[in-house]
Amino acid sequence: MIVPEYLKPGCGIGVTAPSHPIDKEQDQFRFYHAAEQLKERGYDVTFTPNVFAQADKFGRSGTGQQKAEELHSLIKDPEIHAVFSAAGGDFLAEMLPFADLDLFIKHPKWIQGYSDNTSLLYYLTTKGDIATSYGANFGDFGMDPWQLCVSRGLEVLEGTCTKQNSFRYYQDGFADRETGLEGYRNDLPVKWWSVTGRQAYMKGRLLGGCMDVLLNLAGTQFDGTLDFISRYWEDGILWYLESFALNMEQMMEGLWKMKEMGWFEHAAGIIFGRPLFYQTESWDGEPLPTYEEVLMERLGDLHVPIITGADIGHKGPQFVMLNGMMTEVFCRYGRGYVKYL
Repeated sequence: MIVPEYLKPGCGIGVTAPSHPIDKEQDQFRFYHAAEQLKERGYDVTFTPNVFAQADKFGRSGTGQQKAEELHSLIKDPEIHAVFSAAGGDFLAEMLPFADLDLFIKHPKWIQGYSDNTSLLYYLTTKGDIATSYGANFGDFGMDPWQLCVSRGLEVLEGTCTKQNSFRYYQDGFADRETGLEGYRNDLPVKWWSVTGRQAYMKGRLLGGCMDVLLNLAGTQFDGTLDFISRYWEDGILWYLESFALNMEQMMEGLWKMKEMGWFEHAAGIIFGRPLFYQTESWDGEPLPTYEEVLMERLGDLHVPIITGADIGHKGPQFVMLNGMMTEVFCRYGRGYVKYL
């Protein structure tokens, strides 16, 4: 596994938009403020042109080739030591045919983002054997003051934090901003739940991302899952997954597909983040199977630990999950942690 060098003050940070650009004035203000706050901590920030481009009618920052070229410019730049995605969105996968895998292998740098950025991170880790970072997009650095998730997330990439303990509260969905500098609201208490027992412990090589995106990527030339498993099966594969807009039927079908493709062979355990738009009632008002019931229906026969409600994905604050790294996860009494070994 190729592990990029950890960050330290004096390093440059690049920001690019492989999905949706930042085309609203208030969000742009947040980004410039993020750059100022990072500069105060010793990091110079470079934005590629597509970060503040006007989105096309499909919500894209440019063509697949344009997005790949702007990302390549940061990878080639010796002053840049890490790259953050501006935002999630859709259609990042369109850039993968233009991504120069050999370039990323030659100049390994931490690349971080989440949601639609799963396509790029997963491709680099499973095909290029490069560790990548599934975590907050660049906008989180613009909140003022920084919440624990931001400072801790940066410390993970600096190599000074190896253990992330579960947060106390999370924001239950998206929220409109008034100043552009808001942090996450404390809407509901965080509760990790071991679906398969009173407590859960798992250890293995970390891999995962947003299920909505993974199901689109699965089976294409950019999916290196089975190769990754064949390289690291002795370590056990520690899966982390979260969903954006999958409903009950899509979760059932998606997990069936992943299982039948052999993705869960040699799984050491599976940890799920908080789903964003999982429906709890059918069109006629009848209750649907819970998220946990769906997971046990599809994955119970794997006989591995399964955790839900973790600080991963769209209902922030979220952890920084390092694809490809040896990791242990523990959950008991509604609390938990992720620790890099």
